[in-house]
Amino acid sequence: QLQFVESGGGLVQPGGSLRLSCAASGFILDDYAIGWFRQAPGKEREGVSCIGRISGPLYADSVKGRFTISRDNAKNTAYLQMDSLKPEDTAVYFCAGLSGFRRCSFRSYDFENWGQGTQVTVSS
Repeated sequence: QLQFVESGGGLVQPGGSLRLSCAASGFILDDYAIGWFRQAPGKEREGVSCIGRISGPLYADSVKGRFTISRDNAKNTAYLQMDSLKPEDTAVYFCAGLSGFRRCSFRSYDFENWGQGTQVTVSS
């Protein structure tokens, strides 16, 4: 099955850090722009960050300066480094791919090969 596999979530105190991983299973990560999305209980899925195949990263205003997206094509894995975490960052985090050379966006319907998500809980 072609999908991304997320890992690295967990429980962290406010102000703490986590690094999420997004591994491509059954296909080549380098063929896609990679987007991170999140969904909190009772809320719609929202875009968090995206990194293109050749373009620089895109961040939601709510995470700018705190989150850093990266990719290691040799390891077939993308990452989301999350620092200075806040309780409002609590959500299930998903990654997905945008095929071709399309520009990064937060239009989730353009993305494919969604993973199952990883839970991030920020609480004291």
